[in-house]
Amino acid sequence: MSEPEIAARGKAALLGPAEVRAMAERFGVRPTKQLGQNFVHDANTMRRIVSAAGVTGDDVALEVGPGLGSLTLALLDVADRVIAVEIDPVLAGHLPGTVADRAPELADRLTVVEKDALRVQAADLPAAPTALVANLPYNVAVPVLLHLLAEFPSIRTTLIMVQLEVADRLAAIPGGRIYGVPSVKAGFFGTVRRSGTVGRQIFWPVPQVESGLVRIDRYAEAPWPMDEDHRKKVFEVIDAAFAQRRKTLRAALAGWAGSPAEAERRLVAAGIAPTARGETLDTAAFVRLAAQA
Repeated sequence: MSEPEIAARGKAALLGPAEVRAMAERFGVRPTKQLGQNFVHDANTMRRIVSAAGVTGDDVALEVGPGLGSLTLALLDVADRVIAVEIDPVLAGHLPGTVADRAPELADRLTVVEKDALRVQAADLPAAPTALVANLPYNVAVPVLLHLLAEFPSIRTTLIMVQLEVADRLAAIPGGRIYGVPSVKAGFFGTVRRSGTVGRQIFWPVPQVESGLVRIDRYAEAPWPMDEDHRKKVFEVIDAAFAQRRKTLRAALAGWAGSPAEAERRLVAAGIAPTARGETLDTAAFVRLAAQA
């Protein structure tokens, strides 16, 4: 879709602090810690996220946890179509009406799927998403991210807002203290990088932590097989290596391999020093190691 076509279809009236609070009161919504609900009320931040995601008029954007619709409206301004996955039935039920009220010309471009994002499958969506853009609940951010990247290989770009500590871990490089399972597994799907920081004052209620933006660009040409069986083998060895991250890989992988001697054999065959630790290996090294199983 061209820029003139996007401009011609109308613009959404984004939500501000007063609108967010008024809507929550009208809908009888009280943010819950259980669902990790913190509603964004800053329009500029929403536009910044959509811009950082690189969403265009050709994209089918997948949003998780749209809440009251702050990011949804910003995405509809740009994307060809938005699919919003919401677990809360009250929020899911009100979202189409909010969009119809604030962006009537764009309302037919929204599909709301009432489902747990950890269980959503391709068959649940009306189209294959090409971009994942979401303010992910802090308590399930990494599992949701990994599930969606695995379930929807059509997703080319991802831009998520998560707790700052999680953002740092996802984008960490080998050798650092915070490099671990999330870093390696995210790197299985594509290149991962930080894309900015978000202050806590743009949320209601105000969370106790800062947030960060992470962008993941899926590999244009996959450097290794992406099928489910292969991914599970790789993730199994990643989990084993970091379960005892202070130990050498020869010791940490003894259970996975069957014995320390077999772990050493596989490590050497993969070109990895048995005395190394998991935090020093990049994703490619874990892929080579999994191939020795």
